[in-house]
Amino acid sequence: MSSSTTTGDARTSAEAPPASEFREPPREAWYCVKSAGSLAPGAMVSVSVLGDQIVIGRTKAGRLFALRDRCPHRGAPLSEGQFDGTAITCPFHGWRFGADGRCQAMPTLVDGDVTDPGQVKVGEFPVRESDGIIWLYMGVGLAEAPPVPALTLAGSTRCRVAVAVLVEASYDLCVLSLIDPGHVGYVHNSWWWRPTATAREKVKDFEPLPFGFRMKAHKAAANSRGYRLLGRPQTEVDFLLPGQRIERIRMGERSIINATFATPIDARRTLLTNVLLSDLPQLMPLAPLIGWAGRAFLRQDQRILELAQQGLERKPTMLLLGQADRLGQWYFRLKRDYAAARHEGRAFSNTLAPERLRWRT
Repeated sequence: MSSSTTTGDARTSAEAPPASEFREPPREAWYCVKSAGSLAPGAMVSVSVLGDQIVIGRTKAGRLFALRDRCPHRGAPLSEGQFDGTAITCPFHGWRFGADGRCQAMPTLVDGDVTDPGQVKVGEFPVRESDGIIWLYMGVGLAEAPPVPALTLAGSTRCRVAVAVLVEASYDLCVLSLIDPGHVGYVHNSWWWRPTATAREKVKDFEPLPFGFRMKAHKAAANSRGYRLLGRPQTEVDFLLPGQRIERIRMGERSIINATFATPIDARRTLLTNVLLSDLPQLMPLAPLIGWAGRAFLRQDQRILELAQQGLERKPTMLLLGQADRLGQWYFRLKRDYAAARHEGRAFSNTLAPERLRWRT
């Protein structure tokens, strides 16, 4: 992955990944399933990830849990039942399941029945909460997986805004949009952000991370009006498997974290979630405006991604050309290498190398 392009590199860059790669996100990864509003003690919510329905709840004692949202008796969704902060009662026949998924009671049993409810168990999933975000892990082998991202600020959080949009498009197509510099001036062509007419050449340095890569710290783009309002601060951007973009914007001792996460709902739908955190006190009164801008960005991506998905369904191939598309090539390489490592039962090793890239946007 040197800065020069060989004939072999050029041929690889023009190859279209197999259609299956747009349909198979890794199960051995943490996915953002809830970001806005807290999950109160005694509350539960149903979410979909990778085609599976999961019920997430918080006990009265404050413990988070995640169970398959399906009663093993007759298949009814547990999320439609009653949760008293300790156990969930199935709405079909009243079977009760604890936060560990173990069945505690079957109301139809009579004295002398040898059936043991405790032998029945609903599948559990690892669940974590960090920075107000609830993360769900769908696979096995937790120790070797990419970690839950930490969105840490130097000071205390003064402003937090989270928005999400459901996109009718495949997971990989949505992930590519997180690391695609070429679309910004067209999809997000706005007077208040980066008009297309202001496009100019950019030079960025990249370095590998254990589960991704980083655009190293640099002065924010002069043709982005949003950055100019902040005095053109220093910014760096991380991309992490399976589909996480985390931008850190620094203005002296203050900072903004702008993170976007992709969550595969099923083969045809992806949830894009944007979370902004900052210790800048002056941003607090601007939270509604920030939320509006974040939602507008996601809606712009939603529209073009759904149109592109329609084209890919007619012909599921794409060309990845030029240095602006190198990031997409890196994503597919990381994804393939990670899948191979998991399949072979070995630790994942990122083989990317530092590189300087140039593009116009």
